[in-house]
Amino acid sequence: MDITIHHAFLPQTDPDAALGFYRDTLGFEVRNDVGYNGMRWITVGPAGQAGPSIVLYPPAASPGVTDDERRTIAEMMAKGTYATIILSTADLESTFARLQACDAEIVEEPTDQPYGVRDCAVRDPAGNLIRIQQRR
Repeated sequence: MDITIHHAFLPQTDPDAALGFYRDTLGFEVRNDVGYNGMRWITVGPAGQAGPSIVLYPPAASPGVTDDERRTIAEMMAKGTYATIILSTADLESTFARLQACDAEIVEEPTDQPYGVRDCAVRDPAGNLIRIQQRR
């Protein structure tokens, strides 16, 4: 089989704040920005890379989700326990310095983890946990 990752989905509650974080703070390029019924889906990815993209989507648009489940999702997002993505960089220290300079919500400074990676963690405006690992 020849299967690749095409898109990963992360919820967003404020499309403009999400766009500012992923485009301006992380330096991602905007690959698509679609509005429908007052909601917005924004597709971003590392500039100059054709690989996988992140779709920042409105969680209220998920089909089959009940109002109770939407409330639970909103509560988990507010606590930062709903979604996580792990990114990598060739230079963790300078990436972390940029995150600090852009006032990203820092969860963990660069740390050598007991499982063999050096990484840091931040939250995006929706509360999603973003771990960034030093590429080997």
